Order: sequence, then C-alpha cells, then structure tokens
Amino acid sequence: MSGSRILVVDDEPQILRALKTNLGAAGYVVETAASGEEALASAATNPPDALILDLVLPDRSGTEVTRELRTWTSVPIVVLSAVGDEHEKVEALDAGADDYVTKPFGMDELLARLRASLRRSGPPNGPVIELGALTLDLEKKALFVNGNLVALTPHEFDLLRLLATNEGKLLTHQTILREVWGPAYGSESHYIHVYISQLRRKIEPDPSRPRYLLTEPGAGYRLVSPSAQQS
Repeated sequence: MSGSRILVVDDEPQILRALKTNLGAAGYVVETAASGEEALASAATNPPDALILDLVLPDRSGTEVTRELRTWTSVPIVVLSAVGDEHEKVEALDAGADDYVTKPFGMDELLARLRASLRRSGPPNGPVIELGALTLDLEKKALFVNGNLVALTPHEFDLLRLLATNEGKLLTHQTILREVWGPAYGSESHYIHVYISQLRRKIEPDPSRPRYLLTEPGAGYRLVSPSAQQS
C-alpha cells in the first residue's frame, strides 16, 4: 500500500540502500535499522506499518526480534533468510513472522510479499470469505465451490477456515497442527498431508496442479486466490 511506513532491518549497508531506494520508488516511506535492538527501539517509538527483517543480525537473531515484537504488536513481518536456513526460517514463522523471502531475492517478489502482508493487516474478514470460486461461510460452517455446496468433515472445515482467515500467509506445519488438532499433535505432520490432499480434491479444478492450496516445501502451506497470483 503506497504511503505505508516500512522498517527495514539488516546489517548489510548495501542491502539497506537497495531496499530503501526500491521501496521508496514503490511509494513507501522507509526507515532503516542495522541491529535487533535498534529495530525494537524504532518500532516502539515510531510504529511502522510493516517490517522487513533479516534473520541474521549482529546482536540477536531475527527470530528473537520477531518473538519480542509479537508480545506487543501484530505489525506484519516479512523475514529475509539465506539459502539453506530452513530451520531458522520455520522458527521465525512459528514465532509470528508473516512471510519470508530467500536471499538473493527479486525485488518484485519482495514487493508482492509485502503488499500481501499489508492487505492481511487490514480489517478482519467477515463471516463470509470469498476466494476466487470459493465461498466459505464461517457461521454456517459451509463451503461453496462455484455456488455448489461441498461437504466437509469438521477437521477439513477447521483446516480450510484457518488457511482462509490467513489468506496468502504461509502457515507452518507446527502452527497448523497446533491450531487445528491441538498441541498434542505437534509432530504428526502426516495428518496435514492427508487433509490437504482431501481438500484439494474438493476445491481444486485440477488437484494435481493446485491453484488455491499451495505447498511451500519444508515449511508449510498457504491458501491464495488464483487472481492474486497474477497481480
């Protein structure tokens, strides 16, 4: 959203300069910080509309910064991670980050992730969520695909509701298990794979080439509108 204030946190001066230039050209107001402590102080004194946060900082990890921010703010956080930092990336998402981009990254991808995170931070979804051909009635616990009622089991509905109310956001396996099945199922990721496959058969035009329920290898899943992928 043009005009939004973005706090960029990275200890590499060339990345800070590049992001400040490109985000500014896209219409954002950009503040920068080079450490975790500086980021926390800046976010507290002059709250941004979103953060772009590197996971590797000189004084503390981006995951620790995310965890601390989440004790007092729900501001969208997009983390930057190096290739191969799968564990750290998933930890950051479970700590409350909204999305991630892997270095080296394309500016178009980063801007798209940022726009999606800012959209999600707007007014909460109402009792009816519409995504492409999908209509999810939260009060009636009903799903319609192209106007036709589709029967869902209770767990299928709970899983779809979680993904739909976090449209576009990457949800990790641990987050999904905790929210849908409860903390006792923390390591039972095969439950998710089974239910994702069942949902795809019910909502996807071609379940072998999903357009709504996307897999992020090694991390989790996100639900998107097909039109959003083209914007």
